[in-house]
Amino acid sequence: MDLNNLLINVCTYAIPVIFAITIHEAAHGYVARRFGDATAWMMGRVTLNPVKHIDPLGTILLPIVTLAFSPFMFGWAKPVPVNFSNLKPLRSGMFWVAAAGPGSNLAQMAVWGIIAWVLAATVNPSGLVGPFWFSVAEAGMRVNLMFALLNLVPILPLDGGRIVTSLLPNRLAYTWQGTERYGMIILLVLLFTGVLGKVLGPLFFITYNQTLRLLGFV
Repeated sequence: MDLNNLLINVCTYAIPVIFAITIHEAAHGYVARRFGDATAWMMGRVTLNPVKHIDPLGTILLPIVTLAFSPFMFGWAKPVPVNFSNLKPLRSGMFWVAAAGPGSNLAQMAVWGIIAWVLAATVNPSGLVGPFWFSVAEAGMRVNLMFALLNLVPILPLDGGRIVTSLLPNRLAYTWQGTERYGMIILLVLLFTGVLGKVLGPLFFITYNQTLRLLGFV
């Protein structure tokens, strides 16, 4: 990808990425508080202020690099602190706290889809602002679907790994939690060897294309 195209992509994706990570992390903290753990709330992390959630490497650098060199954007925000021992009931609390993040991304995907549908019906194609915001809305759909699918991968510390932990019997859950120390290494290996793309790619394109059909774009 040349520099001009990269800059255009960064401008197009910046707003959806900021919203995607901010609402994702705030959703974790909000649901955790509802289940009895106010750690994130007391630390000011249940907020829509993106500065509170941005990680320079995971939120800025890595998404740009992966956007430039791969078909998938990869990154992360600063994890919202959750004291799982405070959750009541523990297992359902863990499940819903973990599910809140990708769930918020799927909800955002729907919102961006509605925005794209409205813009497609009302914007003058010859204008400059309209087509740009339509591209932003399309990017919002793609970004949030990517984030939802990625976070549902059943590897700790991703949300999918937490969901698996909440569903396993106690002994297996304890053993599974021991894999968290290797989780990010495993995830990066899967990403840069292309395995992650081969697994998530079909799910992404099927879901995205079905969404476009639902909105009447194809």
